[in-house]
Amino acid sequence: MRMPQNVTILGATGTIGLNTMDVIARHPDRYRVFALTAHSRVDELAELCLRYQPRYAVMLDEVAADKLQKKLHGTDTIVLSGIQALEQVAAHTETDIVMAAIVGAAGLRPAIAAAYAGKRILLANKETLVMAGSLFMQAVEKGGATLLPIDSEHNAIFQVMPQERLAALEHGGVRRILLTASGGPFRQSSIAELAAVTPAQALNHPNWVMGPKITIDSATLMNKGLEVIEAHWLFNAPAEKIEVVVHPQSVIHSMVEYIDGSVLAQMGNPDMRTPIAYGLGYPDRLHAGVTVLDLFQVGRLDFEKPDTGRFPCLRLAFDALKQGGTAPAILNAANEVAVEAFLNGRIGFQDIPRLIESVLTMMNIDAVQSLEQLIEVDNQARAQAMEWKQLQAC
Repeated sequence: MRMPQNVTILGATGTIGLNTMDVIARHPDRYRVFALTAHSRVDELAELCLRYQPRYAVMLDEVAADKLQKKLHGTDTIVLSGIQALEQVAAHTETDIVMAAIVGAAGLRPAIAAAYAGKRILLANKETLVMAGSLFMQAVEKGGATLLPIDSEHNAIFQVMPQERLAALEHGGVRRILLTASGGPFRQSSIAELAAVTPAQALNHPNWVMGPKITIDSATLMNKGLEVIEAHWLFNAPAEKIEVVVHPQSVIHSMVEYIDGSVLAQMGNPDMRTPIAYGLGYPDRLHAGVTVLDLFQVGRLDFEKPDTGRFPCLRLAFDALKQGGTAPAILNAANEVAVEAFLNGRIGFQDIPRLIESVLTMMNIDAVQSLEQLIEVDNQARAQAMEWKQLQAC
């Protein structure tokens, strides 16, 4: 009888983290929650700790960690705080699997720590590859880590592109990677209508239940742009080998086109527990609690070309990928500031790509040399974005 594998969940209180625990709870003989982390949601993390009894609980915010410590007084859970604590639990000798689901640049260091420690990494943090793709992939190789993408689109590609073909697309006969996009809530909106979009409208995604930041990114198509950059690193694919296809039903999660004319697709209901279960169980398949896809109920599958005129964020992401170097890190940082400003009502929906393009234009693009350099670039890009936002408010 095999021992349960220890799972560390970075970003436990988010949608991915909660869905991961849902899958784990269905397989108590195979998995145990070893560590849970959060930024500042004390009450939510305390409740999860009482339910799953992890060895460690980590809050990025020190004040929040003190509050959590009081709530968990009398339990066996050890409470830690700070970025070094995130790295500690990610690379811990007893951690077998790391779910990297922290939103934003904060997830970068612990993901790299897990890679160097040779863990099985279920990667749901976009910024790790967008900001530091070359550094992270080097860490995966040096540490002997196993990398499994959890984004539904990249997970779909992974499933229909056998691992032995990932080193070079041409060796596997791959012509193109086709990343599907739902198109978001404003797929059919005019430019005039987009100018009046409110945060509440943008947070109402037609297919997926996600956190606020990724939901806004889906509405602007930046989410798909970031996924293009991720696909470049995950599958060693140049920009010209990646195409975005708008598929409003979100039933086909992505496709791979081969040189013999075959197009292989992974299909399923839009539920993140499917790719999470795939990552946890690989190469086995696990029951995930997901409703079986009913093709008769779906009825039809539609496909459209994305409109980068109405959604310029997708174009900006492709441009950043082609520029290379620090451009994707600048794009990501500017986008995070822009999304937060939009959610707080400080800029309009169409100002999001304007802000990002302005910051990309103002900053120098350099070759990537180190993690410290990328963190400095991230800080500088955020500062430039904040200045732009303040100028617009005047």
